[in-house]
Parts: sequence; C-alpha cells; structure tokens
Amino acid sequence: MDERQREDDPLRGAWRACVDSFVEHLLTERGCSEHTLRAYGADTVSFAEYVRVEFPGVQPQNIGREHVAHWLEYLRSEEYRATTIARKLTSIRVFSLFLVDSSVLNQNPTASHALPKPARRLPGTLTLEEVEALLDEPDLTEPAGLRNRAMLELMYASGLRVSELVSVKFSDLDLQEGLVRCVGKRNKERVVPFGESADICLRAYIESARPALARKLDEHVFVGPRGPLTRVGFWKIVQRYAKSAGIRTRVTPHVLRHSFATHLLDAGADLRSIQEMLGHSSLTTTQIYTHVSRSAIEKIYRKAHPRA
Repeated sequence: MDERQREDDPLRGAWRACVDSFVEHLLTERGCSEHTLRAYGADTVSFAEYVRVEFPGVQPQNIGREHVAHWLEYLRSEEYRATTIARKLTSIRVFSLFLVDSSVLNQNPTASHALPKPARRLPGTLTLEEVEALLDEPDLTEPAGLRNRAMLELMYASGLRVSELVSVKFSDLDLQEGLVRCVGKRNKERVVPFGESADICLRAYIESARPALARKLDEHVFVGPRGPLTRVGFWKIVQRYAKSAGIRTRVTPHVLRHSFATHLLDAGADLRSIQEMLGHSSLTTTQIYTHVSRSAIEKIYRKAHPRA
C-alpha cells in the first residue's frame, strides 16, 4: 500500500495531493535540503490538519485569510514562540504561493498577515469586573448557554489552554475533589484544581444540559449536536459574549487564560505554583506575568497618586 494511503494518514484527497505536489516542487524545482523539506512539510501538514478539523468541507482551493487568522490565533493560544510562529507562517506563505502558481488558489490568503515580531508582547488581561460581565452573558435557560457558562467558568478557574479545554473527557474530571487532568504541549500531563463556581456550573451542565446537546455517545465533556466543540467554536463563543458584554478590549480564550494567571499573582499566589497550573515548562515563561502586574500597578499609581 502506498505510504500516502495509510489508514492513519490524516490527509485525504485534494489536501494530500496538494501537499505532496508542494513537497515535490520544493525538492525538484527549488532544490531544498532534507532539513528544509521536513520543516516545510511538517508545517504544511499541521496547517492542513487544522483547517480540515476546524473547518470541515474546506478544500485547498477554498483557503481564505480567515482560516489563516484562526490558525495563527490557535498557535498563539498554544504559546508557541514568536520565532516558531513566524517560521510556520513562512511555510504556509510559500505553500499558498505554490497553490496560486498552480492555479489552485486565486490569491494568496497569507498576504495580509505580517510575520510576528520576535519581541514578546505583554499578554492582554481582563479586569475582575470584565470577567464577571463575560461569565454572566450565557443564557442559563438554554442547554448551550449552560454549556458555555461551564466552559468559561472552568477555563477561568483553571487556566486551561483552549485546546485542553475542548479535549476534557469525563475521565479527566474529578468533581468530588474539584480537579481536572489535562495533557498539554509536548504531551505533558498535569492536574489543576478548580473552585466552587466552576463546580456548580459543571454539575448543572452535565446533569441538565448535556443530554439535550449530545446526539451520540461521546466521552468529551463539552459537546454540540455534531460532536465535541472545537477550538474555533469556543473562540467564536467568547468573541460573541465579549461583544454583547460591552468589553472593548480584544477578548480571546487565551486572554481568559492570561487573566487567570494575572489575577492569581495579584492576589498573592507564587510564580512556581502558577507555572505548574499553566503547564509552563520554564519559569521564565511564567515570569511575564510579573510585568503584567507591574504594569497594572503603575496605572493605578498614576491614576490615584496626587503628585503622579
């Protein structure tokens, strides 16, 4: 059996044909090294898998800037370094140009996306009042509203990445102890606590709403009529609630995760504990939150001090 037609091959049809043609082009037309071929190939397959999963039915000829934007948002939410994101975007840019030259695409969907700057930006955070407003938005008389409230509560209570949140299964939840197990980047497993508010919302959703939403057996906790909720699906939910709550700053699931860490630090939690809860492999990554808190302190000082 051809290597491309293996049962575990995540790509099929037009996607597989385009990726294979692209790699062949890099080898035969551009004479790329084996290292470059592996990097471009892996980045392109990763992007193709993301689009196929998050946007069912989209084919290579339908790739648009919105698909690239969602993919970049996902990479940022997974806390890839700016240099890594820049490399991946470069790979997809070259792939897109190849599709344009091959008359598969009419225009390059990456053209309007600038390469991320290596300098690290401070993560956006919400105030406690903004978090409360966001959490109050779901309509708790609707099954989807109960689900969405439970997801928002759990994310803010535990600091999960959006990919970890949508992947939570019943075997990962310990409602008795208020713990959730997740597998993060590099398959690193951790167990994170969550509080009473999240517990109440989870129980209400699981008991009252989930049976109405799940049309087939599924071990994932957060589901819709078509199966487990996707990262993009939850991203859209957060965007909608932030807008209706009147929050003017840009709000994404990643901002909610940052708010979790910042509010813990502001309340006196130590960096090492926050590092463990966030699943950061290095304390250096977590230390950015000290700058966030310092920035907040400066704003408070300049606003409140009579001689500032």
